[in-house]
Amino acid sequence: MTGVKITNKLSQNRKRKITVILLAVLLAAAIVASAGLWLVFRSRSLDLSVPYDGAAEFYNDTFGAEAFQKAAAFASDLCVGSADISREGVSISQQACAGLFDLESGTVLFAQGMYDRMYPASITKIMTGILAVKYGNMDDVVTITDAELNLEEGSTEVGFQPGDQVTMGELLHVLLIYSGNDAAMAIARQVGGTVDQFVEMMNQEAAALGATGTHFVNPSGLHDENHYTTVYDIYLMLNEALNYPEFTEVMQLSSYNLTFTRNGEEQVIHMDSTDQYMTRQVPTPKDVTILGGKTGTTGDAGSCLALVSQNAYGEPFISIVLHAPTKASLYDNMSQLLSQINS
Repeated sequence: MTGVKITNKLSQNRKRKITVILLAVLLAAAIVASAGLWLVFRSRSLDLSVPYDGAAEFYNDTFGAEAFQKAAAFASDLCVGSADISREGVSISQQACAGLFDLESGTVLFAQGMYDRMYPASITKIMTGILAVKYGNMDDVVTITDAELNLEEGSTEVGFQPGDQVTMGELLHVLLIYSGNDAAMAIARQVGGTVDQFVEMMNQEAAALGATGTHFVNPSGLHDENHYTTVYDIYLMLNEALNYPEFTEVMQLSSYNLTFTRNGEEQVIHMDSTDQYMTRQVPTPKDVTILGGKTGTTGDAGSCLALVSQNAYGEPFISIVLHAPTKASLYDNMSQLLSQINS
C-alpha cells in the first residue's frame, strides 16, 4: 500500500511540474506577444520628421483604417490633470475656463477651471457630429421640415426651406463649418428618429466617454440652464471625434459650397468657417498649424473655441477656451495657449 501511495504522490508531483511548465511556457509566449505588439505600436508612432497632416495621420492603412485609426497620431492614454495648472506666459481671462492638452505625451499643460460646469453654446455640435458619423449614413437624403427652422431669434441657420433635400454629408458640413442649428436639428431627427431620442443618445455617448460633467438638452447648443459641459469633457469629445475620418476631413475646411435640392433644382450656398483662425482673420502664432475645431457663442456661454493644432514638430494638441467675455479676448486667450505648444 505504501508503494501505491508513493507512486500516486510522484504522479501528482509530475502533474504539478507539467502544469507549472505549461504555465511558464504560456507566460513566456504572452510576454513575447506583448513585446511584439509594443514594437508594432512603437513603430507606428508619429514621425516627427514629417509635418503633421490631419487626414493622413488620423488614419493608417497598414493594418486597416478601422483597426488603428488613432494609433499613428495620438497616445492611447488620456490626458489627466488637476483643475488648475498654471504656466508662465499664460494669463487667461478671469471668468473663462481653459485647457491645453498634449495628445502625444498625455499631459495637461495648462488648466483653469477645467472641471467647472459651463454653457458650451455650439461647441455642443462636436457631440452632434460624432453621432452623425457614428450612426448616420452620409449618403442618406434628408428632407427639411418646419421643425428644423426658425428655432429662436438670432439662431444661426444656413437658409434651408421646408421641402429642401440635402444629404447627411452636406448637413455635416453645415454643422461643423457654418455651425448651422438647422443642420443640427435635421441630423438629430435623421439619426435619432426624434430630437429627444437623439439627445438621449448624446448623453449616453458622453457618459461612455467619461464626460461626467456634461448634460445635453438639445443638439445645437442653444441656451438652456440644464445644458452644460466642462473644458475636460470637451477635450474627451474632441479627442473621440478624431477617430472618424468624415469628421476630421470636414473640420479642416475654411470654407465650403453647400449643395442641395430645392423644388427639383440644385442650389449652392457658400459658407465660411466661423473659426477666425481658419479664415485668417486672426493670425496663428508662429510655428502653429490649426487643424480645425469648433466655435460657440451665446450671451450666456460667452465666446468659446475648441481646437486641434500641431506644433513645429507635427505633435498634436487640443486647446479649449470657454466663456471668454468677448470675441477679441477669446482669440487672445487661445493664442496664448497655442504659443505654448512649441516651448
